[in-house]
Amino acid sequence: MTRSRTLLLSLVAALAATLGAVWVALPAYAAGATAGFTRTADWGSGWEGKYTITNGGSSTISAWTVSFDLPAGTTVGTYWDALLTSSGQRYTFTNRSWNGTVAPGASVSFGFLAAGSGTPTNCLLNGAPCGTTPPSPTPTTPTPSPTTPPPTTPPPTTPPPTGGLPKHLLTGYWHNFDNPAVELRLRDVPTEYDIVAVAFGEATATPGAVAFAVDPGLSAALGGYTDAQFSADVQTLRSRGQKVILSVGGETGRVAVNDAASAAAFADTVHALIGRYGFDGVDIDLENGLNPTYMAQALRALRAKVGAGLIIAMAPQTIDMQSPTTGYFKLALDIRDILTVVNTQFYNSGAMLGCDQNAAYSQGTVNFIVALACIQLEAGLRPDQVGLGLPAGPGAAGGGIVAPSVVNAALDCLARGTNCGSFRPPRTYPGIRGAMTWSVNWDVSNGNGFARTVKPHLATLP
Repeated sequence: MTRSRTLLLSLVAALAATLGAVWVALPAYAAGATAGFTRTADWGSGWEGKYTITNGGSSTISAWTVSFDLPAGTTVGTYWDALLTSSGQRYTFTNRSWNGTVAPGASVSFGFLAAGSGTPTNCLLNGAPCGTTPPSPTPTTPTPSPTTPPPTTPPPTTPPPTGGLPKHLLTGYWHNFDNPAVELRLRDVPTEYDIVAVAFGEATATPGAVAFAVDPGLSAALGGYTDAQFSADVQTLRSRGQKVILSVGGETGRVAVNDAASAAAFADTVHALIGRYGFDGVDIDLENGLNPTYMAQALRALRAKVGAGLIIAMAPQTIDMQSPTTGYFKLALDIRDILTVVNTQFYNSGAMLGCDQNAAYSQGTVNFIVALACIQLEAGLRPDQVGLGLPAGPGAAGGGIVAPSVVNAALDCLARGTNCGSFRPPRTYPGIRGAMTWSVNWDVSNGNGFARTVKPHLATLP
């Protein structure tokens, strides 16, 4: 500590003793710290941006603040890995509790979505130009950052839908097995479903490889159902405008992608199944853990083989979407640029914390669905990448079963800010993608109440 800084602290202490408590903070600076900006995606009406704070100095940074201007007509909407305050066109991002410390040679990043075509200017990192060494600190009185984003509705930042999918989707799982729900040939799936996820593709003896064939038990229950008939049914659904994807995993699924070789095997075998049966994409429903690094590698390799029309969906359990730094959540964020939708299973969960982190919400309520979806929406997924997964009535799940009207209320709360429970999200998300149900078979068994209630409601959303 320098003599001048020691003297400064002594003066502050003396002032505090004379006038009472004074709140002062000494920002943590480090020589050589920079904040670099990149535009990671652009869809014309908006874009995704990322700032990376790099500590090129020899001392640790214990906190950081990045601020910049955007021109009139360009605004920030959803953001992640930072807290945001704004004044006019000036936006200020500060670290969260878990990423404020940056060791020498290390870096951290945060990101956001913007509406408009403008680019950040006048960037400051801890009060100094983002590309230069910050000056010596001076005492400041900080303005505390809010614990939740401002309760305002950002302008639309959703890329246009691709692959012929509607803005708001209803997804349902079709059973390739025989259980107490009604058995269905694929062609008998109701037309309300926009995406039909075939459950399931299964593991083989080769790590990462996926196999699929019509289940013998299902075939017997239906009085005969062959692979050729199933393939014809895939085309029947596609001719109706429905998409059919292969779901990999399930509760007992053991597909493991844990290295480069298994990632390649996954991409190769799923690509072959797409070619054989005519699937439009893949759904990741691994309930026994996954490696986000190698699964991301596998999915990018698969997309390179299939093309931009590939649908990539996920169906994580609620617990898997609590932290953006691990598992499913990290995978979803890492492949945001090619991800279609994450339909989190908001059931079989018990009580869990929502995005406010202030209370545990009980499953089977509007509060639970909205507060848990809010975590994903505020941590970096675009609204068009977030769907609400719920059971299709009695028999479909062990807990968290709700009336379809509750699903509609949750969609209204997220999209419009209406029909909320006691929990209200910090903003609205008009682009919320839709809903998913487990399953088509259970819905048909229960009189089609889920599809016939939720699908028409999706058409009323913004």
